[in-house]
Amino acid sequence: MYVKRPPMGWNSWNAFTNKINDEIIRETADAMVESGLAKAGYNYLVIDDAWLERERDKKGNLVVCLAKFPHGMKSVADYVHSKGFKFGMYSSAGIRTCMDFPGSFGHEFQDAKFFADIGVDFLKYDYCYKPSQADGPMLYNRMSMALKATGRDIVLSACNWGRDDTPQWVRSTGAGMFRSTRDITDTYESIRSIALSQLDNLPYSAPGCFNDLDMLVAGLYGKGSIGFGEGCTDVEYRQHFAFWCMLSAPLVLGMDIRSMSDETYRLLTNRELLDIDQDEEARPPYIHKLQFNDDGLGNENMRVLFKHLSDGTYAIGIFNFGDEDTKASVRFYDIGIDSRCGYGFRLKDIFTGEDAGTYHEIYTQQIPAHDCRIYRAELVECGYGGL
Repeated sequence: MYVKRPPMGWNSWNAFTNKINDEIIRETADAMVESGLAKAGYNYLVIDDAWLERERDKKGNLVVCLAKFPHGMKSVADYVHSKGFKFGMYSSAGIRTCMDFPGSFGHEFQDAKFFADIGVDFLKYDYCYKPSQADGPMLYNRMSMALKATGRDIVLSACNWGRDDTPQWVRSTGAGMFRSTRDITDTYESIRSIALSQLDNLPYSAPGCFNDLDMLVAGLYGKGSIGFGEGCTDVEYRQHFAFWCMLSAPLVLGMDIRSMSDETYRLLTNRELLDIDQDEEARPPYIHKLQFNDDGLGNENMRVLFKHLSDGTYAIGIFNFGDEDTKASVRFYDIGIDSRCGYGFRLKDIFTGEDAGTYHEIYTQQIPAHDCRIYRAELVECGYGGL
């Protein structure tokens, strides 16, 4: 299935791991509608690992765990669809899944039909227990063809963690999105590590196949299977979400929607940020390469991303991945605006909605540790003498 924009939705793993059941999925679907997340564009609901029995039946078919889903998975899919969502499930390209349930290796066409008959619209396809001699790219290509053979539009989410140089070949398999990172955890170090590791992969993400930086941890606050202590702060979640949006990454929520905080809701439904993520051109940001401290030395913890948007405006993101508050200077010359050209930028703060002013050659702002500033920028004439 051709994916025009980065998928948005929810996945069960971060909050529940193997403790999933019929009631949780239905209540989550209800909560996504009632909270307004569905209206904001989060339209996929995906069940991750541990939904099935430990072994296949005598005919080699996957078997849904009736202790968890007593009405069967088709009933769950129908309920999710009735709420206006697309329904997703999980399997692995290996012999077993990551939690040691049957994988789809050697059963790709059989399993694809199983998923299609249930009414699946999205398949997260993991990489655990892949035979060492099996060719990974071929296995993803095989499952992609198997899904298409069913006649049902099903997005293939390739989740092989960046193994086998994933970005270089995954688009050719027909996948709609791909993981190129290790699993995220609800820690700032995990967010920072994943974010900075993906800058070299920017050219590989575009309509048709988007780079998946893993599920969002915003709103977990240390709860669930990947939480540690109290988790991250709201400031760190803000940077996390904004960076994913600047890279046009899929936005897959991972917290328990039923207990979502007001602060988390405001962040996840920020229309300006969502518009940046969902911009139809999905252009990767241009990296502002020069950053300076007061002493003129470079600061490796600062990143400035400059993104062209389809309406003719731009997004500018200033990210402080360091542990100290730092003054950042966005020098327009390094973006392409020479001081002699007569143009500058009018900036609107994405988080506050306020006009941040118009600037000719440079914009300087103090950025707190682990925080960011995101602006919608409009190119305006300033005159050759500046403002």
